[in-house]
Amino acid sequence: MQTLLKRAARFAARDASVVILGETGTGKEVVARILHANSVRAKQPFIAVNVAALPTELLESELFGHGKGAFTGAATARRGLFEAADKGTLFLDEIGEMPLTLQAKLLRALQDGELRRVGESESFAVDARIICATHRDLAARVREGSFREDLYYRLKVLTLEIPPLRERQEDIIALASHFLAEEKTTAALFSAAAQERLLAHEWPGNVRELQNAVKHGAALAIGSEILDEDFPDELRRSRTPQPAETPAPTPLRTLDDVMRQHILYVLNACGGSQSEAARILGIARNTLWRKLREFDV
Repeated sequence: MQTLLKRAARFAARDASVVILGETGTGKEVVARILHANSVRAKQPFIAVNVAALPTELLESELFGHGKGAFTGAATARRGLFEAADKGTLFLDEIGEMPLTLQAKLLRALQDGELRRVGESESFAVDARIICATHRDLAARVREGSFREDLYYRLKVLTLEIPPLRERQEDIIALASHFLAEEKTTAALFSAAAQERLLAHEWPGNVRELQNAVKHGAALAIGSEILDEDFPDELRRSRTPQPAETPAPTPLRTLDDVMRQHILYVLNACGGSQSEAARILGIARNTLWRKLREFDV
C-alpha cells in the first residue's frame, strides 16, 4: 500500500481524470479521497456517488440536476452532484455500471466542460475533476459494447490498481492494528493465534471484511489481546496454516565415508585423471593412489 500511495501522491498533483481499479472492498473510495486531499482542490467539495445504486432516471437527475417542472414532482429546480462538485472532485463509484445513455451525456460534459440540467435548454460551465472506480474490466466491457470506447479513453488518463488483500499479506496485520486502534476496547493487540488466523484467511471481502472482523473481535475481547475465538465464525473456519515440515536430519557418517565420497566425486569430475584429481585435492598422487586402494576402488 505504501508503494500504491506514493504513486497516488504523484497523481494527486495532476488534474487529469483517474480510474481506480480493484475488487469490492479494497478501499477504492479511500484512495480517491487521498487523491483529493492531496490535490490543489483539497479545500473544495469531494462528492461521491455510487452509480450502481441508483436507477437510470434518478441517476441522471442526481448527477446533472433538473429544472423546475422537468418531471412529475419536480416543484423546484435542483442542482446535481456534478454541479455540487464544481472546483472540487466528483467520485463516480462503479462507473462500469453506468447506462449507455448517461455515458454519452457524461462524455459531453467532460469534453465541453459544460452540462445541462434535465428539463432545461441552457448549458453552464462546471469545473470538476473526475475520479472513477470499478471492480469491472472496463476494456472487456468496451469490447462487448456495454461501455463507450470514447468515454473509456477520456476517463482512463491515469490508472491506479489496488491489489486484493490476499495478494498483500504484509499489509494485513498493519491494517488490522490500525482498525483496532479505532475501537473502544481494552484489547490493544492480537494474540499469536489470532494473527495466524488473520494471515490464513482469503479475505474475499478485502479490507472491508477485515475491518468488520476486527470490530467483531474488539466487541468480544475481554483482556488486553484479541484471541482467535473472538473472531467471526466464518473467519475461524479458515484453514489455519500448518507449520512447514522439518526436513529429516542427515544421517551421521564416518570421516572415511565422507572422504571416500569426496575423492570419488573429484576423480569423476576430472574424467578419471588421478594427477588432476590429486592436484585439486591438494595431495600427492601416491597418497591418492593409496587412498583409492584403501577404499577398494
